[in-house]
Amino acid sequence: MQLTDCAPLVVAREKGFFAEQGLDVTLVRESSWANIRDKVSYGLLDGAQMLAGIPLAASVPSRGTPMVAAMSLDLNGNAITVSRELYARMQATGEDLHDAMGSARALRKVIDVDQQRDVEPLIFAVVFPESSHNYLLRYWMASAGIDPDLDVILLVVPPPRMVSHLKQGQISGFCVGEPWNALAVEKAKGHTLISSHAIWNNHPEKVYGATRAWSEQHPRSLQALVTALMRACAWIDDAGNRGELCTLLGQSRYLGCPPEVLRQSLSGSFPTGIGEPPLACPDFNVFHRYAANYPWRSHALWTLAQMRRWGQLDDSIDLERIAREVYRPEWVRKAGQLLGYPVPEQEYKREGGHAASWPLVSDGSSITMGSDAFMDGRLFDPGDVKAYLQGFDDSYEEKATGQRVALECVK
Repeated sequence: MQLTDCAPLVVAREKGFFAEQGLDVTLVRESSWANIRDKVSYGLLDGAQMLAGIPLAASVPSRGTPMVAAMSLDLNGNAITVSRELYARMQATGEDLHDAMGSARALRKVIDVDQQRDVEPLIFAVVFPESSHNYLLRYWMASAGIDPDLDVILLVVPPPRMVSHLKQGQISGFCVGEPWNALAVEKAKGHTLISSHAIWNNHPEKVYGATRAWSEQHPRSLQALVTALMRACAWIDDAGNRGELCTLLGQSRYLGCPPEVLRQSLSGSFPTGIGEPPLACPDFNVFHRYAANYPWRSHALWTLAQMRRWGQLDDSIDLERIAREVYRPEWVRKAGQLLGYPVPEQEYKREGGHAASWPLVSDGSSITMGSDAFMDGRLFDPGDVKAYLQGFDDSYEEKATGQRVALECVK
């Protein structure tokens, strides 16, 4: 996809890391996440960069082709941008719009006014129903008492179409990855409020996914792919390589975007609005640090929990089994051994308990992990998903009916 975080695939090819593993890899740019899911499912692609939720949703019995997430490709990388008109209305509330809770409260105040005047709901866009963008946008809204299924309208819009939809007034805001937030600001059509890191510090984002059948038929090729991609992720997280990375990504066959636009988020800050200072976020893109390539099954369970929270999965689905079958850490463990990178021994961890960096002791060595705090201070215990869900005040029991959240898809 035309997103900054396709970087591991681009670097692995351009720097020869695929070739060093004996692989001949062709990269294909697709127009939507649905295309990627379908082409991998039908064998038209051997594997792909995927939203973390895609292989999980595809592996729910009778819903798709079972897949595996062989590694995590990155953490964070998204932001919430709104139209300049909506930003002005939110600014008038007096809330801090570059604080996660403050901006959510501001949006709630705007929505309250609109509901009193009986005007049409605001429209926000996300990139896919089973995406971190959808779940984190909902999390942000719900933290201020906004019901994303009743108080606003959510659309699915492919990332490259976000800015044009904002420009044309078809949507009031979106949650998307880079460079689309920066481009919305550059074209004076949008104002970026917060990064997704501010909603959940160092949340999981993309994975490398393949069908379960392909992974079983080609275990050596998959291991070579993971090893090459893990090396690429480490190369990207070397700050001295970010300039070259921007040049590589900026090529027309990849993002076709000016390197100076890409450099903003990849340097740890990005523009919020015309004439305003950039928003500092050193961990906006994390590709290797903090054990970023490890497919934590607790990450899988959090994503599955959001599917259940918002009515995409009912209580009959065994979330633990899906997490265990889809998120497979063995390939990253082997790649870590081959490359000399420390890899966690654990498969689960509690999320939300660290407001700063912390050490993870694994196999006698210490891995520096990043903060994992949620904007509302909640904790996620992967051992008790039901209690976690029941702790929300958004009528979870009523939504957990298995009826899929209706998101209109815009082509």
